[in-house]
Amino acid sequence: MLDQQTRDIIKATIPVLEQHGTTITKTFYHNMFSAHPELLNVFNKTNQTQGRQPMALASTVLAAAKHIDNLAAILPNVMQIGHKHRALEIKAEHYPIVGENLLKAIKEVLGEAATPAIIDAWAKAYGVIADVFIQVEQTMYDAAAWEGYKPFKVVAKRAVSDQITEFTVQADFPLPIVKAGQYITVRVQPEGETNTAWRHYSLCSTDTNNGLKFAVKREGVGEQKGLVSHYLHDHVQVGDKLDFTAPAGDFLLAQSDKPLVLISGGVGITPLLAMLEQQVNTNDQRKIHWIHSCRNRENHAFKAEVDTLINKARHAQNHVIYTAQQARIDANFIAKHIPQGADVYVCGTISFMESMIDLLKQQGWHENDIHFEPFGPKMSVVTV
Repeated sequence: MLDQQTRDIIKATIPVLEQHGTTITKTFYHNMFSAHPELLNVFNKTNQTQGRQPMALASTVLAAAKHIDNLAAILPNVMQIGHKHRALEIKAEHYPIVGENLLKAIKEVLGEAATPAIIDAWAKAYGVIADVFIQVEQTMYDAAAWEGYKPFKVVAKRAVSDQITEFTVQADFPLPIVKAGQYITVRVQPEGETNTAWRHYSLCSTDTNNGLKFAVKREGVGEQKGLVSHYLHDHVQVGDKLDFTAPAGDFLLAQSDKPLVLISGGVGITPLLAMLEQQVNTNDQRKIHWIHSCRNRENHAFKAEVDTLINKARHAQNHVIYTAQQARIDANFIAKHIPQGADVYVCGTISFMESMIDLLKQQGWHENDIHFEPFGPKMSVVTV
């Protein structure tokens, strides 16, 4: 429990964090990787380069400062981040490294403004916040379907669009029950790379009879190409082995009698396909509004699978937007096709997420009523 003086100092730093937060976290990552290059085995280089990871951390620190009197208010954020940490094998011993480098970054960026009292207050606050994360994540480690990473064999690989490939993998042990919306985390080390790379990929089905199924989009080209996605597309074949940690994630379908709205952009269709499958197979009476946006027909993944499920459902509407020839989803589309009072689930790129959340808010939706999973750090999207 933090004393009142410490909490008052933390709250007084909120304007500084709002102004310099991202600079502090960029400095933090630079310093931490310089001192601990082994951590480059875990962090996504693309998110670092694009600034999404520093932005996400800055939002998390700011949220903690704003809610320092009641840290329980940020528990949903802690849970989401905790799932990522557990999937990446972030352990309690990593938190002192983070704390040390975060305090150094605050000093470096703020200079003389970072008084001993401020640094001491943040050291105390970080200790409390870190303990919350460690406790939450330990419960996740205890509940995980398996410990650490396990080898799986690729038993099927098929193109489901011009950019997206579905992989099916099997293990030599019984697979757990998985939940629609969860992801698994693959660890690879492409030839010529110094570090391993870990990436999260959403499961596209809850049916594990033939193995775990996940889909990968080939990201970027040239110097901007996705290291892991291109490796999986170009080099991993049926019969190869891949290492995975247990399924994780809090982007889960809640059972309800409310209308269900599923909005996806591009490869964001992956977890929502699993949700559609689960919903239709457990309660085909629920009203479903399926909305998918992609560039064109060739870019449209899992079309046949979605059509089959929509036809099986008793009350379902299917809206597909090909942005190469149709207008993108706008406020009028939201007002026309999404009923108030519905459960809304959205998944896609960061830019797609920001656009959809803004449009939904314009139509009266509160952020707490919108369930979303961006393909990138979620805290870079959340308003704190």
